[in-house]
Amino acid sequence: MVALAVLVVTGVYAPIVLLAGLFGVKERPGGIYERLMRSWARAMNRAAGIELRVHGRENIPQGHGAVYIANHVSWFDIFALAAELPRYTFIAKAELRRIPIFGRAAETAGIVFIERENRKAAFESYKAAAQEVQRGRSIIVCPEGTRGRDYHLRPFKKGPFVLAIASQSPIIPTIVYGAREVMPKGSFRVRSGVVHIHLLEPVSTAGYDYEHRGELMTKVWTRMAAALRDLYGVGTSEQPVAAEREAV
Repeated sequence: MVALAVLVVTGVYAPIVLLAGLFGVKERPGGIYERLMRSWARAMNRAAGIELRVHGRENIPQGHGAVYIANHVSWFDIFALAAELPRYTFIAKAELRRIPIFGRAAETAGIVFIERENRKAAFESYKAAAQEVQRGRSIIVCPEGTRGRDYHLRPFKKGPFVLAIASQSPIIPTIVYGAREVMPKGSFRVRSGVVHIHLLEPVSTAGYDYEHRGELMTKVWTRMAAALRDLYGVGTSEQPVAAEREAV
């Protein structure tokens, strides 16, 4: 059912996005790209039988962009966030750009693709994303890099925090819980369920610069780890950053 929904909805929406780009339609609040991305994600959630519950909507900034830092254990983390957050785009791994039709449409809609193994290219992508935030669009990024097999919070990469500092926008630490039960990493089976999105209190980037990106990252990681522990009893023995994750 979900696979069919992906094929049908992507097959309908992607050409519309591509045509809009071809005719020079610009991104704007409530514009076609925002509406289609949200409708696409909601269709995926409906097909999977997901009920979304959003906590902390009062922490969504009004009138300007933000950087949403989210944990990541399932593809349905992405569908959940895309269905609910206002005027957003994503940082996504470059491999997704190569998916036929989807990749081109996603790029046209403003998804920022990142070459994770290329430090220079990665930071250029973060620079482009920072400009989007300064224009008023929010960025959703999962700094753990890849999906985890459980909910414990893993080390973060520092690149997303360079993006936040460059844009001088608030960071919204974001916990998604329940998506693993819908579709865990390594499985193609989808089960219906309830997915919770917790939008935590914003973290200001004021006063931080590139040299202090690690301090900002640690502050956000600590807040998210505490929320997972307090809300769901999820602990972690990890540290905020691992040496090999320093680059991006």
